[in-house]
Amino acid sequence: MSTAAFKLAAIAVFLSAGVALAGPGAAGHGHGDETAYGKAGDPKKPARIVQVVMAERDGKMSFIPDRIEIRRGEQIRFQLRNNGALDHELVLATLAENLKHAVEMQKNPDMEHDDPNAKRLAPKKTGEIVWSFTKAGEFDFSCLIPGHREAGMTGKIIVK
Repeated sequence: MSTAAFKLAAIAVFLSAGVALAGPGAAGHGHGDETAYGKAGDPKKPARIVQVVMAERDGKMSFIPDRIEIRRGEQIRFQLRNNGALDHELVLATLAENLKHAVEMQKNPDMEHDDPNAKRLAPKKTGEIVWSFTKAGEFDFSCLIPGHREAGMTGKIIVK
């Protein structure tokens, strides 16, 4: 392989790794940006705690609870626990955004999220997402690891 070809191959690997690290809000959804479903919360401010368990049982995958009601303007501290035997993640977004991102995850199943609205957990691990829901509506949370959403790992957030 020539030096030029090697450099091009190295650049392609580097660029594809950058794509694999892009999260569900990579195009302009930084920590302070507001989205259709709210914005990253401030961990120093008070928040209502909502515990969400990730699990798989009897061939199905689930979030418990899979329906959460929130008041507009409320900050939530999602305390996440993966009780399953597989990696799982929780991605907050609109349904359309999560469905679109799920297609990208099919192409890059090892994609890691570095966004305030998403958290991936190994089995028996815990984590949290702090989120401020600034707009009323119905929003989605899903595990976008290929096959998991289809196996039932999805839920609804209703902001009143």
